Amino acid sequence: MQFARINDIAIHYQLIGGPPDKPVIVFANSLGTDFRIWRDVIVRLAGDYAIVVYDKRGHGLSDVGQVPYSIEDHASDLAGLLDLLAVKRAFMCGLSVGGLIAQALYRARPDMVQGLILCDTAHKIGTAESWNARIATVASKGIGSIVDGVMELWFTPAFRRPENTAYHGYRNMLVRQPVEGYLATCEAIRDADYTEAAAKISVPTICIVGDQDGSTPPDLVKSTAKLIPNASFEIIRDAGHIPCVEQPDVLTAIIRAFIGPALHGENNP
Repeated sequence: MQFARINDIAIHYQLIGGPPDKPVIVFANSLGTDFRIWRDVIVRLAGDYAIVVYDKRGHGLSDVGQVPYSIEDHASDLAGLLDLLAVKRAFMCGLSVGGLIAQALYRARPDMVQGLILCDTAHKIGTAESWNARIATVASKGIGSIVDGVMELWFTPAFRRPENTAYHGYRNMLVRQPVEGYLATCEAIRDADYTEAAAKISVPTICIVGDQDGSTPPDLVKSTAKLIPNASFEIIRDAGHIPCVEQPDVLTAIIRAFIGPALHGENNP
């Protein structure tokens, strides 16, 4: 396991080397998960690209840190990690809150970003009322009190079959996240709004969504793509909020198809 101290936070990460003439892909995971959600995509890309995955503060094996914090704090952690690893420019693939972090990183450190892969995310996610209700419930009753409802938003009915042992594993992943870090990140999402910033994105960008995503539905993700100059938009069939788990082959193919032309300037704004 690899750890780094960034902004006084112990960050758990993994760096997988790749060909020096190919770009780096950085994966940022969703709320209530750790970087293991990317495994089935990473094994399909490893060897062709250098890859960085990490647990954002308050998740996985990384420290919770000082609360409250913002999406900008998460982006600062990622920038510090990439500086430490000497990653100059990379394709940022962010899922859900990871997509907000990718947008915040681009706004703060555009020099680090070669392209954006915004997966099941948006310029603004949810309302203050919905986030405050979730925060109050988790604070008083724990993550276990919301897990079944969240699973319905994350995964398709086909994936949530009782006999699917992987479903039980991802359910465990959510329940076992640090409550303090989960709540602080809920607050960060609640307060984040990148509507105006989206129009200023000038790197190749693709917005991707599962057709059965209950957290960031296709219409919301499509609206984000429309805000970003020349962004493309893809829907993945038979997937919910976490297509890297349900449809890794399709998501990997989309990532490959996007990065190739982006390297040659074919989908530059």
